[in-house]
Amino acid sequence: MDKARWFIAVMMIVWVPPAIAAWYLIHPFTRFWRRLGTVASFSVIYSLLISGCVLLWEFRATLVGSDLGFRPLLLVLAVPAAVGGAVIAMRRRKHLTQRILVGTPEISRTDKGRLLTEGIYARTRNPRYLEFVAFSFAYVAFANYAGTWVLCALILPAIHLVVLLEERELRERFGAEFEDYCRRVPRYIPKRSALPSQAG
Repeated sequence: MDKARWFIAVMMIVWVPPAIAAWYLIHPFTRFWRRLGTVASFSVIYSLLISGCVLLWEFRATLVGSDLGFRPLLLVLAVPAAVGGAVIAMRRRKHLTQRILVGTPEISRTDKGRLLTEGIYARTRNPRYLEFVAFSFAYVAFANYAGTWVLCALILPAIHLVVLLEERELRERFGAEFEDYCRRVPRYIPKRSALPSQAG
């Protein structure tokens, strides 16, 4: 159990900050990346992402911080968070392909992709980020290291800023179609009246 907690804590510390940072590299600079080209852009972005992971790995013991011990109550909270994340993930994967997930439409010169508005995207504009937050909390609650709780506290504002940057980019790409979508669908938490009766 302790080894599993340590492993998850290290993976959170090493992987999550660069994964979020990648979107700070993509969304504000899409015009630059499009001029550079898809292959070259992804080569630069993912080289930086891997370098960030390597750097954090070198300082993993310090960044993970103190072991706060296994807490059954936190596990009780982690399980529904993980289940919620898994439910969102299953519904989100029907629409958000790997190509979209890694940011290809933002970087491509020729294919701007399409605006996702069906299924779970008819309920919330950002299911992927809700999924990310739910899983992050579940992992952090299970691991229960001081450094991971600091990371958990930083994830919410970091993700919210990513969403704002992404929305600006989507407005540039889809214009009035995206504005209409924003009026109809909440950014995060669906309104009860907006929930369709069928599964998304």
